Amino acid sequence: MRPENEACESELNAILHYGGLSREEVHRIRVEQENIKDIDIDNYAAIIAGGSPFDISIPEEKKSSAQKKVEDFFNSLFDKLIPRDFPFLGACSGNGLLGRYCGTSITDKYAETLRSVEVWVTEEGAKDPLLKGLPKKFTALVGHKEACDTVPAGAVLLVSSDPCPVQMFRIKKNIYATQFHPEADVEEFVLRIRIYKYAGYFRPEEAEELSAAIRESNNPVPKEILRRFVDRYRSEK
Repeated sequence: MRPENEACESELNAILHYGGLSREEVHRIRVEQENIKDIDIDNYAAIIAGGSPFDISIPEEKKSSAQKKVEDFFNSLFDKLIPRDFPFLGACSGNGLLGRYCGTSITDKYAETLRSVEVWVTEEGAKDPLLKGLPKKFTALVGHKEACDTVPAGAVLLVSSDPCPVQMFRIKKNIYATQFHPEADVEEFVLRIRIYKYAGYFRPEEAEELSAAIRESNNPVPKEILRRFVDRYRSEK
């Protein structure tokens, strides 16, 4: 979902690296570019949806054709995916797209600049296979102009924080979404600060300060969540 080639390639490489995936195991679809309206989910073991600079909450008339293409694709995907409880992990934009589809409002109320924040696992989250046995509190990299205002109806809140209460939720047994970035490391976020310096996530003059703060952070737990998702659903498909 990222129109910027450098950010798109870097995000994919991070998902491969921290998910423990080889390039041959993955079929990457650039929805914002390709004219793909639908996919056969039976061809896949699971789906991971990353981030993008598109804001779901802006008026429809201000959305680009690329953004509308992305939103139409995911709405169609969720029509098939949710009834089947098909394995899905949506991070950041993937979280917002799933949350909106499930009826929660997406606004800038809980926006967070690019940084490392402390989050905590809920009582239900501590029972979930992706989180069981992990620290009850951990730090995660975030950066978003909008977020779910509330937990979607029927979803289970797994991870929360003070600045953004809906940090991770699950629908049914196999459909997950995180507001934080489970794939991101320090270098990945420093790159995004450079690429999205003028995209509205933060004031451009804050870029160097944010990069310095990110370099001082350490966020291993979210990567373990990504690895667990991959390990749980990996197959020979």
